[in-house]
Amino acid sequence: MLAPPLPEDELLRLQVLHALCILDSGPEERFDRLTRMARRVFSVPIALVSLLDLNRQWFKSCQGLGVNETGRDVSFCGHAILGDEIFVIPDATGDNRFADNPLVTGDPHIRFYAGCPLRVSRGAKVGTLCIIDQQPRGFGSEDAQALRDLAAMVEDELSAYQAAMTDPLTRIWNRRGFLTMARDSLALCEAQGQGGTLVCLDLDGFKQINDRHGHAAGDAVLERIAFGMSKCFRSTDVFARIGGDEFVAWMPGSDAVEARGATARLTDWLQGQELALGLPYRSGFSAGYVDHPAGSGADIQALLSEADAAMYAMKSARRSAG
Repeated sequence: MLAPPLPEDELLRLQVLHALCILDSGPEERFDRLTRMARRVFSVPIALVSLLDLNRQWFKSCQGLGVNETGRDVSFCGHAILGDEIFVIPDATGDNRFADNPLVTGDPHIRFYAGCPLRVSRGAKVGTLCIIDQQPRGFGSEDAQALRDLAAMVEDELSAYQAAMTDPLTRIWNRRGFLTMARDSLALCEAQGQGGTLVCLDLDGFKQINDRHGHAAGDAVLERIAFGMSKCFRSTDVFARIGGDEFVAWMPGSDAVEARGATARLTDWLQGQELALGLPYRSGFSAGYVDHPAGSGADIQALLSEADAAMYAMKSARRSAG
């Protein structure tokens, strides 16, 4: 048996999955309807919406199987999320990766498997819509299109979960999404003996931009800040808009030097964009930084409060000097 390797974006993938706040939630008709449809369309005994957590695959919807999770190490879906296309095993007994898998040699005696990866934020593949048969079978191009169509419906339902975590203007995490994702990232850092840095940003002169140039200009500034953060911070950093003109970033495994480097890059990027666009204003921000040493035990809410205080102290010092 070949256990599935971890995808290259595993940390981001887990952050996105946990931010959905869907793991271990109860059954929902909107998902069950789609797995019933999949079982009927393909005439298979088992259809699942499977979500891949760190060490398990958990089934948000499960038709034809008597358990709600199995180990990730024996999962077919763990292999399916490694690629972009539908993952098909016509006969597991003839495939060296799965022939001695306990899900093949024992209950539910999988022979045929087809799983379509489910993508949500930033293309992260959080799981699959999969169909399973206890007999070998083929899987043609029309079958593949039908499974993709059903998977797209599942993705729409997952996106509804995600909408509650996302700022609609900037399309990055809101406060709720940030607290959920950063809490999980902090816990992972603690488990690995790593620290991190939390950065709080508050825009300078934002009210004046709104007053002089209109709210459309203000909205454009907020969108540029969010996009700039995606360019200037790392893909593993968790960043969000947590208030009207307040942004925050949790940087796992970093220190204040690296955090200041990221905000300096953001400042340069913003100035370059505004010069290139010929805008009549320049947007800037004040920043507060809090280092979190490994093992110090602080929670993300406490770090956020501390970084917020540091940011306002910086803003006040600028005004006094000014």
